[in-house]
Parts: sequence; structure tokens; C-alpha cells
Amino acid sequence: MKTTFKSIIVDDEELAREDLKALLKDFNEIEIVGESETVEETKELIEKLNPDLIFLDIQMPGKSGFDLLEEIHSKAKIIFVTAYNEYAIRAFEINAIDYLMKPVNKERLSQSIERLKMEHEIKKNIQTKLEFNDNIFLTVNNNYQFVKIGSIIKITSAGNYTEIYTSSNLKGLVLKSLKEWEERLPINYFVRIHRSAIINIEFVAHLEEWFNYSYKVYLKGIDEPLVISRRYAATLRQRMI
Repeated sequence: MKTTFKSIIVDDEELAREDLKALLKDFNEIEIVGESETVEETKELIEKLNPDLIFLDIQMPGKSGFDLLEEIHSKAKIIFVTAYNEYAIRAFEINAIDYLMKPVNKERLSQSIERLKMEHEIKKNIQTKLEFNDNIFLTVNNNYQFVKIGSIIKITSAGNYTEIYTSSNLKGLVLKSLKEWEERLPINYFVRIHRSAIINIEFVAHLEEWFNYSYKVYLKGIDEPLVISRRYAATLRQRMI
């Protein structure tokens, strides 16, 4: 299901608001639910509408956009839209999604919307329990992409990173710990077989006894078997029943 962001536009210039609304018509992810031209008016609007996103001017009569942010308690994301470039550093210090200069360029606005969606997906991935048929949005080898949970064959620890292997021949580093994966992956399909490895039991080909009460587990699509202890092997067998 596509995410829609309830948005308000805050700018004391009506023409600037109209220009931005015209540009945003081509972005189905953005739903403009209100607009305002002063800080006090905006505070009431935020309380009433609880927006997901605020397109915020900085220089306005009376109080500024920064004053607004100090006076509200809102989880709304902020995209600054201003004619002044000297506030950019301060804007990013408060974790704004972006800082757009007037007149707003449509291509530049598109980049802001993509950044908003990307941050939303990453946050959603961190918070929710995953299902086998879910797609997770990851940075793999510094490239953003969706990965189907059911396609993951194994995940191994790699320092501060983990390395994933999938049935679509994707192999790469992800900035996510093995503990994070273990907490979020569906337990009916994924099992930890070592302190540094998690596997998808759908890809288990067979187990083979090895020396010193250990076992080798062979995975479909992976050339080298993984060595596991008898205790982990017993857990794996229970999950596969």
C-alpha cells in the first residue's frame, strides 16, 4: 500500500503557496490538507490536523519558522522552503528532510520527496516485525533497494555490518546487526545456527554429522556448508519439523 503524507504549507506569501501547491499536484504521495501564513495560525493547524509533513518558510512576519519548531510538539517531518540560503546549516541541525530555495525547481522538489519516502521506509523497517512475504528497504553495498525476506538464504556477521545472501544472487553488506535481524525476522523460517550466522530453513538441503559433535548444514544456492554445534543443530531440527 502506497504511503500518503498529510502535508501543510506554511508561508506568508500567497503566491509562493500557490506555486508550491501547483508543483505538488504531480506527487500523489503528498496530500495538502491545510496552509497558513503565521506561526500562531500554524500552531492551531498542526494541533487540528496532525500533519506528517510541513513545508515551512523561515522568514515570516513576527515569528520565524525556527520559532515555530521551538514552540510545537509534533513528529511531522520538515522541508524548508525559503528565499534565504544562510539558514541551511541550522536547518539540517534539526534534522530537516531538505532545504529548498525559492523559486522551487520541480526536479529538486522530487529529490526531497524521494528523500522523505526513503527515510519513512527506513524508519518503518526498524520498527516493525517482518513477515516472510514482506519486502524490506535496505542499503546494500551503498545502494538502496527492496529485498524480499523470503529470498534471504543466510545472514552472517561482518563487524558492525551483516552480509546477506539471497536466492536472486544478491550478496552484500547491510548496516544492521545480527541481533537486529534476529529480533525482526519471522521465527518460523529463520534460525540462528551460530553466534555469527542466521539461516532461512526453507533453503536447508541437509545436515551432515561432522567431528567433535558438530554438524555441517548445506544450503541451497550456497557452495560452502556452515558448521554448527549439536545444540544449534537440535534447534534447527525442531524448527524444520
